[in-house]
Amino acid sequence: MKCIIANCQKHFYDQVIVRSKVFLIEQKVPIEEEIDFLDCEATQFVVYDDNDRPIGAARFRIVNNIGKVERVCVLKEYRQQGVGRLIMNTIEEHAKALGIKETMLNAQVTAIPFYERLGYKAEGEIFLDANIEHRKMTKKI
Repeated sequence: MKCIIANCQKHFYDQVIVRSKVFLIEQKVPIEEEIDFLDCEATQFVVYDDNDRPIGAARFRIVNNIGKVERVCVLKEYRQQGVGRLIMNTIEEHAKALGIKETMLNAQVTAIPFYERLGYKAEGEIFLDANIEHRKMTKKI
């Protein structure tokens, strides 16, 4: 299993497939909320299994000198196998290489325990995004 930065059309296409399966199909997020203009300014990450199948994805942007982790997703049949941890570790290493000292994300409430195990701390109130409860989380890296 490997997590890479999308650096060609195939990688970008593969991460869109994973995001579509998780967010559009499984979670029923409207396409206009999932695919947005921020994709073109973000660094895209994609995870491939040992057979080169795309199984996870995320994107990363820098906003006001803070690394913002977005669209983290893993195909249902690959959850609880370290894919999410691999994505987050790869993104954090990328952020550190860029000199970023803090990352943040808006976690779905059901994923908060996962992010807490990675050292993220919840802040503020729960809010709705794409009709799903979220909470802001931050981490010093």
